[in-house]
Amino acid sequence: MECDDPSLLLSSSLQSSAEACLRQAEILKLGDLLRFRMHHSKLIKDRSSDNSTYPSTFMANEAVNWLLEKREAPDRPTGVKIMKKYFKYDVIHHVCDSVSSFRDAKLLYRFRDDDGTLMQERQTKLLRRAERMYMRMLIQEDTLLRHKQPGSELYSRIFQGRELVDWLIQNREVSSRLDGESLCRTMVEYGILQHVSRLYHFSDSAMLYQFAIAFRRKRKIIEILDVRTAPLKHDSDGNQSSLLDLCAALPFNDFVLAPSASNTEPMAVSIVERRGGASNTYYLRYYKPPPSPLRGPPSVLSKPVSVEELLEPGAPYLSKSLTILGDDVGWGFVIRGTGPCHVQAVDPGGPAAGAGMKVRQFLHTVNGMCSLRLDYQTINRLIVAGPRRLVLEVLEPFD
Repeated sequence: MECDDPSLLLSSSLQSSAEACLRQAEILKLGDLLRFRMHHSKLIKDRSSDNSTYPSTFMANEAVNWLLEKREAPDRPTGVKIMKKYFKYDVIHHVCDSVSSFRDAKLLYRFRDDDGTLMQERQTKLLRRAERMYMRMLIQEDTLLRHKQPGSELYSRIFQGRELVDWLIQNREVSSRLDGESLCRTMVEYGILQHVSRLYHFSDSAMLYQFAIAFRRKRKIIEILDVRTAPLKHDSDGNQSSLLDLCAALPFNDFVLAPSASNTEPMAVSIVERRGGASNTYYLRYYKPPPSPLRGPPSVLSKPVSVEELLEPGAPYLSKSLTILGDDVGWGFVIRGTGPCHVQAVDPGGPAAGAGMKVRQFLHTVNGMCSLRLDYQTINRLIVAGPRRLVLEVLEPFD
């Protein structure tokens, strides 16, 4: 995909700067991963030392123990090396800044994101804004992220520059086309957005672009060791291997939904045979799912409950506030209903269970917005498009 306007060509210095920003974005993503995982494991809490209280801190040697326990590091020296890298990249710091490195000892450290001292504030805000926009695009029915084949090459999750500006205006991210183009050019310069050839700047035109960062890629904490030198993984990379990885986790004759060859409707991939050996071989059979949706498990409610019953004075429901910090997988609960919605299932080891969520609770507010008359699909979109720190008000029936 070439452009006739030479003024849009990225200079070599701008390309290098964008790549450096992209690697810094990977450091921020890995830092978020470690922080959320440690919060979820209750390693981060208020601690006292020398008659002073330090909020949201963790003990250095406990963090290394945790890496070994969770098999994020093969041995203690590697675990220490991992934490030293996070310290070097300014993701964590000593609570008093009196220690110049990470030490495997009874010393208190804190994530800079927990005390508001995270550097590169503009890049961090832009990265998280872009991730929020990306997740909103994914869940929208007429998604902007599509597979296209202009000419002889097939591109994954791409869009025209003018389509992105249209989307920004329609979703009230910007107020004008000029503001939209300015935002997109900034994202290119920070390595968040890129032309499919990676050679051109942003233009509000038919030129094709994609997100450079693989927001949904499942990262590993140990990747911090070679984040500056490892080949960059872009948003369009690794679709086939992801499918095979998912198949490896499924039992024989199970299936998973995947895009069809035409990318117009989903197909189901069935594992019909698996052979052992040095490497497993999967034989996949594609078939169209039935036209009518499959029925889910029965409701956990003994009878339907209306909004009026929930809000009736003296109703047998207790209001509770829950703060759920999502991890790299999600929040760990399932809701159902057309308004009001109730909690259908809770992952026992997930963030929601740790925050006190239970089945049969009704969702009253989501991040401050009343949700009693919203269906579960709308609430799911609100949650996914919002921050990882989810604040809910629920109505729990008296036992």
